[in-house]
Amino acid sequence: MTVPTSEVILDPYDYDFHEDPYPYYKRLRDEAPLYHNDELGFWALSRHQDVREGFRNSTTLSNRDGVSLDPISRGPHASKTMSFLAMDDPAHLRLRTLVSKGFTPRRIRELEPRVTELAVQHLDAMLERARSGETVDYVAEFAGKLPMDVISELMGVPLEDRDRIRAMADGVMHREDGVNDVPQSAIEASINLMVYYHEMIADRRKKLSDDLTSALLEAEIDGDRLTDEEVLGFLFLMVIAGNETTTKLLANAAFWGHRNPDQLSPLYHDLDKIPLWVEETLRYDTSSQLLARVVAGDLNLYDTTIPDGDILLLLPGSAHRDERVFPDPDDYVIGREIGSNLLSFGSGAHFCLGAHLARMEARVALAELFKRIRGFEVDEANAVRVHSSSVRGFAHLPMTVEV
Repeated sequence: MTVPTSEVILDPYDYDFHEDPYPYYKRLRDEAPLYHNDELGFWALSRHQDVREGFRNSTTLSNRDGVSLDPISRGPHASKTMSFLAMDDPAHLRLRTLVSKGFTPRRIRELEPRVTELAVQHLDAMLERARSGETVDYVAEFAGKLPMDVISELMGVPLEDRDRIRAMADGVMHREDGVNDVPQSAIEASINLMVYYHEMIADRRKKLSDDLTSALLEAEIDGDRLTDEEVLGFLFLMVIAGNETTTKLLANAAFWGHRNPDQLSPLYHDLDKIPLWVEETLRYDTSSQLLARVVAGDLNLYDTTIPDGDILLLLPGSAHRDERVFPDPDDYVIGREIGSNLLSFGSGAHFCLGAHLARMEARVALAELFKRIRGFEVDEANAVRVHSSSVRGFAHLPMTVEV
């Protein structure tokens, strides 16, 4: 069942869509569960069951061209910056298995005390300004700083280089208004970041350390090791996938918490409930709204044959508001039953390797914030949304804080 584009429109580059995609998604689920946009050249699935099955069908729905809709990011070169996220098996499985030997749950657990220190450091600076009644920018001063610092800590980037690395990473993700593709400035920032990581890998080749970069260089299965280029690709993937999405998660949690004070107030006295706040935010307004796949072989859905080579978008942002799975999906309810129905980190073979890192960071960051404040008010009129075809969140989130 496809519906002509004129009746329901999904344009991931449209600013109205960025402000609030959820009414669009509802119409798609109800009127065009298999949607086709002729002009932009993609199909889309919006219902929970279809999105979940799409994630799990990694043979007919291929990752070979990457997961972005932006033309310049797509294609056979995508694996250079998106690592195994832009590969199919067996190449995907080989690389992911090798990377997993360095990027272990234990390494993430051992990082937690340092994540706490970094969170406290940024919070102290922000709350010092908030004490005098000043409005602070939660993204610029906290949520936008912490995730990239954590990634740099993990990789072993020296302290004196971290501000510069964070600026480069911001440059990679920045999009000008109305630009449907990756701008020149972002390409330059990507090259600069690549050069930096390339030199860092060369240094570790000479002298190993106890960081993730060294662990990746040492990872080995039956004599098979990662090449420098493969290590570089994974480090870059962490900047794109791990930095941006966690920043947006932290800001989305603050925004929807502010909008739903009745849901938030119990958490000030019970920090053990903070993981539930994180999970409901991941469901209600997930950072990663849509992921692209390439149809490999013919795919039949809703009495329609989708041709080989076409782009199909999976919309976890829509799936999480599907009333077929979640009762009252448009209500923000901390502690609701979500379980394995959460698709923010994908599902199946490509399930996000950094899911435990993102959850740990968000839990630590929000708990440390709530240990130090009594309440906060977001200045909604001056909040600025990010304009991105795939990521949803805030570029600026001004607030006043009761310390």
